[in-house]
Amino acid sequence: MIIVRHIVSRSQTFLRGHNNQVSVLAVSPSGRYLASGQKTFMGFVADIIIWGFEERIQLHRLKMHKVLIQSLSFSCNETYLASLGGQDDKNMLIIWDVQTGKPSFGTPLNVNVANAVKFFNKTEDQLIAAHANGVQVLKIDRVNKKIHTIEVNFGNLKRNFTSIAIDASDSFAYCGTKTGDVLEILLERAIYKRVGPVKKLFSLGVNTLGLLPNGDIIVGAGDGELAKLNIQNMMIKATSTVLGAVTSITFTSDFTHFFCGTGQSNIYWVDADKLVPELRNTCHYERINDVAFPHNFSDVFATCSINDIRVWNAKNRQELLRIQVPNLECHCVSFMNDGKSILSGWNDGKIRSFLPQSGRLMYVINDAHYHGVTALATTSDCQRIVSGGHEGEVRIWKIGKQTQTMEYSLKEHRGRVWDVKIRKNNEQAVSCSSDGSCIVWDIKNFTRLLCFFESTLFKQVVYHPDESQVLTTGSDRKITYWATFDGEAIRMLDGSEEGEINALAITKEGEHFVSGGEDKIVKLWEYDQGVIKYQGVGHSGSITKIAIAPDQKTIISVGVDGSVFIWKMPEEIVAARADNEMPTMTKNRTELLAREQAAEQTQAQGQQTAGARPAKSVSNASQKGRKQL
Repeated sequence: MIIVRHIVSRSQTFLRGHNNQVSVLAVSPSGRYLASGQKTFMGFVADIIIWGFEERIQLHRLKMHKVLIQSLSFSCNETYLASLGGQDDKNMLIIWDVQTGKPSFGTPLNVNVANAVKFFNKTEDQLIAAHANGVQVLKIDRVNKKIHTIEVNFGNLKRNFTSIAIDASDSFAYCGTKTGDVLEILLERAIYKRVGPVKKLFSLGVNTLGLLPNGDIIVGAGDGELAKLNIQNMMIKATSTVLGAVTSITFTSDFTHFFCGTGQSNIYWVDADKLVPELRNTCHYERINDVAFPHNFSDVFATCSINDIRVWNAKNRQELLRIQVPNLECHCVSFMNDGKSILSGWNDGKIRSFLPQSGRLMYVINDAHYHGVTALATTSDCQRIVSGGHEGEVRIWKIGKQTQTMEYSLKEHRGRVWDVKIRKNNEQAVSCSSDGSCIVWDIKNFTRLLCFFESTLFKQVVYHPDESQVLTTGSDRKITYWATFDGEAIRMLDGSEEGEINALAITKEGEHFVSGGEDKIVKLWEYDQGVIKYQGVGHSGSITKIAIAPDQKTIISVGVDGSVFIWKMPEEIVAARADNEMPTMTKNRTELLAREQAAEQTQAQGQQTAGARPAKSVSNASQKGRKQL
């Protein structure tokens, strides 16, 4: 999926068409067209889609490349689109007609690995391509329907080229390398001229290049360094550092600022003169393991990933807080019901509690589980925590003002505990494990009450709001209803056709629930009928967790692709919930109202026939009826 966001209003539009990860984007010089390429599996076709940017519609779907689209480039007059395939596609270069969506020219580059291709700025007949061992200047022969290749002569200089920038006059091209330098090429003769910067190499290579109107070069390096090179002497004029490897640079129309994207999912707004970066947007860049809302508060939510915990504003989608513990992975996150602390479980076996506003560490429970804490749940009185570990143990902790002590360790599971839920009375809890069992515990007397067995790796368990049933899901792609009274399976639904289901969440009324998993689809189910009412498509990787906001108006889904999706609950379900919250008229109340209306009619008749005295007694009767109502 491609997201188009307005810079000022921050409103978003979604372009759906790809069925796997989007690998490259290209915008035409006028901004009329947008082209996107994707990555797919070995032997499968990798699609290119040409979009009408203003209309936000799909114009053409181009199918010739396999496995990966490496690079895309529009010609200066937007007549052609050049696409470069990956190594499994024999580095095939194809020139497409933008109007018809049909290929016009094509040739394999006959190199080991091709990295980038770019049209010249003033002609549609010439391109330049960078590959692992050199640079090629390509000329299109329209008469013979061929593409002629000229290899640039670098002499004894050996480099792996990664990026290309061409000056406005099409005289020179600048190529970034994995060595960390920038080479200047004279395009007319296809020869190497000079190299820069002088006595300086950029760490982890040059990933992207941009040219300013005065000729200065903006360099984005693999170690997060931004630099501006003087075109006259190739010396560094300004430098700054951003978080993550620089992956893209896009200038504004007046070239005074540019947006900078990084490999750690950060977008910066940078001044082109002094290179002062300002963080504009950010997200997780690795797998997200959990998502949680505070108790009865829908304005913020927390997510945890491989190296940090982040708290987000649910309304404007801005990051409010980031908690980082270096070189550790956070498996689960939860809020205490009083909202005074954020609980988290980590792969070093510790439970850490943080303040929700400052992110300061409150306390640490050392050696909570031997091989990592994988599940957490808190009681409503904020006095106990139930945790699950990678080794299969379920432990109950007593939380005091100054101390945290273990009350009991329950050793029944033989595999990783994936999820734990606590009943409203704080006396029972249910845990699900990868050993194929779900166990209902008495956390007051520390005994096992019930056990559900199934041939699956259970991934998540949720209580129905009336706590008479339990929903489970796992690797068998089934969603199972269990009775909490005797532990019998009541119903089993086919939750997916492609892969296991990892996430479940249920509404407060229990009339609907949401599921997600390896099929990358968020599904909204009707609980009693067991049918899918709505589906949400957008994730490019497996969904790991789902949470419904306490106000029941939004759904949050997270996945292995590092994305956080905020879905709007369908109006039909929100309206049905509002109807359920309205007071209902019982039979007794209806009879009382009927009696009151009859008394008022008798009162009116009595005033006409017998004067005011009978009316007084009728009025008293009416008042008694109102008190009973």
